[in-house]
Amino acid sequence: IGEQASLKCSFTSSLPISERLTVDWTYRPLTGGQMETVFHYQSVPYPTTVGKFKDRISWVGNVAKGDASIAIQSPVLSDNGTFICSVKNPPDV
Repeated sequence: IGEQASLKCSFTSSLPISERLTVDWTYRPLTGGQMETVFHYQSVPYPTTVGKFKDRISWVGNVAKGDASIAIQSPVLSDNGTFICSVKNPPDV
């Protein structure tokens, strides 16, 4: 709580990394409910502009090194939940 939290995500692809590669991070609260997209990456990072993580997610990954990690600024207990990282490097998923 209060300190930056890193959410690690690593991947491998059988194809060279291209500008079509996308990273999507989704979140579901511990109490259940709707999944929400909190971060999207395609060539450049697109942090969410709505919801509880607005202005709190930063890109710390490096797709050239198979890293799709993000960081959450000032986490609070209510941020607890399931975070899912999905990487697609078409046509490799």
